[in-house]
Amino acid sequence: MNKIQQALQNRILILDGAMGTMLQRYKFSEEDFRAERFKDFHKSVKGNNDLLSITQPQAIAEIHSKYFAAGADIVETNTFSSTTIAMADYDMQDLVYELNYESAKIAKKVADEFTAKEPHKPRFVAGAIGPTNKTASMSPDVNDPGFRAISFEQLRVAYKQQAEALIDGGVDLLLVETIFDTLNAKAALFAIDEIKEERNLEIPIMISGTITDASGRTLSGQTAEAFLISISHIPLLSVGFNCALGAKQLTPHLEVIASRTNLAVSAYPNAGLPNAFGEYDESPAQMAEQVKEYLDKQLVNIIGGCCGTTPEHIKAIAEIASQYKPRPVFQSENSTV
Repeated sequence: MNKIQQALQNRILILDGAMGTMLQRYKFSEEDFRAERFKDFHKSVKGNNDLLSITQPQAIAEIHSKYFAAGADIVETNTFSSTTIAMADYDMQDLVYELNYESAKIAKKVADEFTAKEPHKPRFVAGAIGPTNKTASMSPDVNDPGFRAISFEQLRVAYKQQAEALIDGGVDLLLVETIFDTLNAKAALFAIDEIKEERNLEIPIMISGTITDASGRTLSGQTAEAFLISISHIPLLSVGFNCALGAKQLTPHLEVIASRTNLAVSAYPNAGLPNAFGEYDESPAQMAEQVKEYLDKQLVNIIGGCCGTTPEHIKAIAEIASQYKPRPVFQSENSTV
């Protein structure tokens, strides 16, 4: 933990860009997703990007390597959907431990190689914990507002399994990300807290919510400030936002949390808003210019990219960020920094 704390004091840390955007470049077929091991699997698995950590590990390692080479200090494991809840779509719940463990091992190996080459710039691996495809706060049935497709306890169990495997695989920190429902995130935080107590270990935790529209709220209806307050009972390394919005649209929400927390603040927005075809058009230069506003206003300590971002985007962001001092981070009662 001390290494990443020290790095945060010394510079703005760079997070990687979009794993999914990079995987699209490989144009993997159904057969590529299956490889030999799953060639007779009873269900289509194309689109299950997390499975590629088992069937195409070299591609995952290459992507991590490209982001590190572009200037990233932290890469995320390829585990956004690696819970029993999300893997139920593919009938692959039994693979959850292996998916997380292998993804962590792949990323950690690449990180160690870069750290060995550049000891002055240690590289870190964040275990990516996505929101799942179910929400604990809202009903999926408009005719039955009281119905819930998932319980807090089910989420806790699933998140605990994922987090344990990521830790076993060697991640340096855990990143609970793209939070659209804070109750889901609270289940993840509760599970991580259990693991820390049971194993007598400390592991830094990053939290990243997502503002879903122009109202400035998460999907479950919280403002940026309410989201911050809701998760401030747990010792955290950082709090911030990712996805859904481009860098420009995210600025006012970062201003809110940066002015109200002593924690490190993270941001990894999309490369603009999606066009009519669901694609992201913002160039590396355009995105870097917008991120410059974060830096001028001293809003962030950790900056990267989400949907549509590539190593080229991360390189442009890293070059600009290197010209700025990090936002001051102070010791607070709910902070591990």
